[in-house]
Amino acid sequence: MIVAEQKPIEEIIRYLEGFNKIAIAACGTCVTVCMAGGEKEALKLASVLKVKSMEQNKHIEIKVVTPKRQCDSEFLEDIAFQLEDCEAILSLGCGAGVQFMVEKFKNKPVLPGVNTKFMGVTRDVGVWTEMCQGCGDCILEKTGGICPVTRCSKSNFNGPCGGSSRGKCEINPDIDCGWQLIYDRLKVLGKLDNLYEIIPPKDWRSSRDGGPRKVEKKEVML
Repeated sequence: MIVAEQKPIEEIIRYLEGFNKIAIAACGTCVTVCMAGGEKEALKLASVLKVKSMEQNKHIEIKVVTPKRQCDSEFLEDIAFQLEDCEAILSLGCGAGVQFMVEKFKNKPVLPGVNTKFMGVTRDVGVWTEMCQGCGDCILEKTGGICPVTRCSKSNFNGPCGGSSRGKCEINPDIDCGWQLIYDRLKVLGKLDNLYEIIPPKDWRSSRDGGPRKVEKKEVML
């Protein structure tokens, strides 16, 4: 899932300066799971914004809408009528959600309410960690299912850098060395021979270096 965290309230208030009718758009998927932009967080944010405005003797109207996904046109169409009278939309979706709402609601400013961080997993209650950079050319079959692009701080493709200590990364000793994890995993799988295969330099055009990417599934296209 995409992991995000809500922006500081002072930053959000600055974005909303001058608007009196605001719609906070939560999102029912990833940002709900990571407790950054679901309906619960949106309602709490609305309350905080109202209190802050009252402290400044201002009156603002705030409504909360929660499409199932902000990154899917049909769900945005479902909430369109609720956004007609608002002056600005504060999106608590990820960066994709914000930009898709910009395309759908061209006559209104759509402002970001969260910082999109990474694609990750729920590691523990209230803890999410990055697991994938979406580089577009997955090599997990060679590395025991552990990504060297993401899990190695230096994104090394052919073994560790030599700087790790007791299985911890020299860049950040709070995290495990990615290549130690790969070695341990391949050992369990009886696949240590994989380490002798030289992984060629990566063609980063499949990653963000090639510009905005597209996936087409022609059999379902209209």
